[in-house]
Amino acid sequence: MNRIDTLLAAMTLEEKIGQLNMAAAGRAVTGPVLASGVIEGIRTARIGSLLNLWGAREIHAVQKIAVEKTRLGIPLLIGFDVLHGHKTIFPIPLAEAASFDPPLWERSAREAAIEAAADGISMTFAPMLDIARDPRWGRIAEGPGEDPWVGAEFAKAKVRGFQGTGLAEGLAGATAVAATAKHFCAYGAALAGRDYASADVSERLLHEVYLPPFAAAVAAGCAAVMPAFNDVAGIPMTVHVPLLRDWLRRDIGFDGVIVSDYNAIAELLRHGVAGDLAEAAAAALLAGVDIDMMSDAYSRGMPEAIARGLVSADLVDAAVRRVLKLKEQLGLFDDPYRRGSARIAAPGVAKARVELARELARRAIVVLANDHVLPLSPILRRIALAGPLADSRADMLGPWAMAGSAAGPVTIREGLAAALPEAEIVFAPGVAIEGADMSGIAPAREICQDADVVLLCLGEAANMSGEAASRANPGLPGVQSALAEAIFDLGKPVVALISSGRPLMIAAIVEKAQAVVATWFLGVEAGNAMADVLTGKFNPTGRLPVTWPRDVGQVPIFFATRPSGRPANPHDHYTSIYLDMPVEPLFYFGHGLSYSRFTLTNLRASKAAFKRGDELTIEVDILNEGPAAGEATVFLFARDVVASVARPLLELKGVGKIVLRPGEGGTVCFRLGAAALAFPGSDFKPVLEPGEFLLFAGQSADPRGLLSIKVRALPG
Repeated sequence: MNRIDTLLAAMTLEEKIGQLNMAAAGRAVTGPVLASGVIEGIRTARIGSLLNLWGAREIHAVQKIAVEKTRLGIPLLIGFDVLHGHKTIFPIPLAEAASFDPPLWERSAREAAIEAAADGISMTFAPMLDIARDPRWGRIAEGPGEDPWVGAEFAKAKVRGFQGTGLAEGLAGATAVAATAKHFCAYGAALAGRDYASADVSERLLHEVYLPPFAAAVAAGCAAVMPAFNDVAGIPMTVHVPLLRDWLRRDIGFDGVIVSDYNAIAELLRHGVAGDLAEAAAAALLAGVDIDMMSDAYSRGMPEAIARGLVSADLVDAAVRRVLKLKEQLGLFDDPYRRGSARIAAPGVAKARVELARELARRAIVVLANDHVLPLSPILRRIALAGPLADSRADMLGPWAMAGSAAGPVTIREGLAAALPEAEIVFAPGVAIEGADMSGIAPAREICQDADVVLLCLGEAANMSGEAASRANPGLPGVQSALAEAIFDLGKPVVALISSGRPLMIAAIVEKAQAVVATWFLGVEAGNAMADVLTGKFNPTGRLPVTWPRDVGQVPIFFATRPSGRPANPHDHYTSIYLDMPVEPLFYFGHGLSYSRFTLTNLRASKAAFKRGDELTIEVDILNEGPAAGEATVFLFARDVVASVARPLLELKGVGKIVLRPGEGGTVCFRLGAAALAFPGSDFKPVLEPGEFLLFAGQSADPRGLLSIKVRALPG
């Protein structure tokens, strides 16, 4: 027998259930339940995994108990949320997505894994792959945005980076951590944007929008999947047999570990689909959930569930086998102390990691509007910094920076001072991020009186985005708008810097500011990265991974909408319009300005007609007509004009980049397989129907800037 068979044969039922039990160590709190008796639980083999513990010394200490003080010596699996860096905090995932750069996404995950593994961690609860089209939902900050193609590319890059794909030892390597694709699925479609709320989406939306990133993660070899808290059409994801057991395990062949979210199995009682913990435990196990995170439902309910005949002991064995297999793949049986035993990295490694954080951060920044005020002139005499985010160090980290130090980030004020040492930089916060106190507005206005330019630093606090951070009105909190109005009244050039984990409702700011920049939450190098972009040291490349609405009344909002029989026409009352505002967003998906000026021409395809199995080469010429060298981002969209199921007006099929000097031209090339133009048919299996397709190229999803050509799919 192999190691796993030998262990299973020797284990008691209690020890088996222990392997399915994940408890919180208590060092970080990410849910409403606190663990007690963790050490005793490890010693008695009732706990097989831990979360919320980091630090090699601490982890090795508890690992020693599991390996040396239990009957079978099975090592612990140690999980932790490493969403955008471990100790070196990178931009939040939504900001990172704005770079549209999979190699960079993979690099940041690789560096985060190295740091996490050095702290003894063997599993991360990332990547977060929820497609989100509603900025009221706080967890939009944690994922790749609104598009499933981007989500799939993000998934592959992050899994490769976390798990060390391509490294000699793979997942068993000392710098690899198991990736957990979460939250499966449709969590981003939460009712009214409220976290944990029900999602009621069609099966078509599941297959076209919410499942593709998870299919990509599985194809990339992700070790684990985490079901979401929500129900989908009345079935909580923790017990969703059609999606967990049938689609995930049977249809796409996932054979890794499924780990519940925090306390989710016990919460089945509140969902109203289980009467007690035994029923909850049985339902979750029947659906394929292997690890119970922090609800004690398996520990307390599984023995009774087996005794009552609700579930068989064979299913327990199958789940334990998957958990033990993951531990074996991670190399924990061969060397449970491998992670965290490496020598301290050389100073150059830490410096390079910080440099990567700066590169990621400046590539995440999106210049939304610019009326010839950016980049800042090097001869500026006096710069006024106003607003509560200008010198707010901890908020630069954003949500989910659990092992990061609040003292680590460079503030906007510090970054600008370092970049412009000859300029006089004056500062006043004016108001707090929240609250109604406006007594600081007058002093803030005063320092702006003699300034050549005002940098107005507005936005959210870090804890206003992320889990349990839904906002019914995701505008500027507190009285920041009053501060903005007072400064606009001075008539000075104003650059608004918006720190947030989501698009904010800032139409009034965009109307009055000379420039508006989405800075998101950028991590440890926030201030330096912003200074690089503001001064022109770095020509901005960030593009919106989400559609930015004018007002909360437009959400959910996204570019890949289906055509209406009465498409919006402001001159026809009986069309799909609003009475009180345009239907168009404030900024389209993909929008982002550069200090260069790019023009696209001559979109063409290698074939006017194609068959199943063919590959098209799509090319578009691009010219830099601006004064600075820059990097252009080109989006390739497609539309199936007539199909058996109405297709979206635009579907993203590729993203290309090119760097051009002033006056230089070049060509962006896409390779598009015919299979990429298929869609889920009536049975939700891919189908490529003959007929006409429109291909579009542009620098965003704004239809006014798209070039288009026609190609035709032939029968057969």
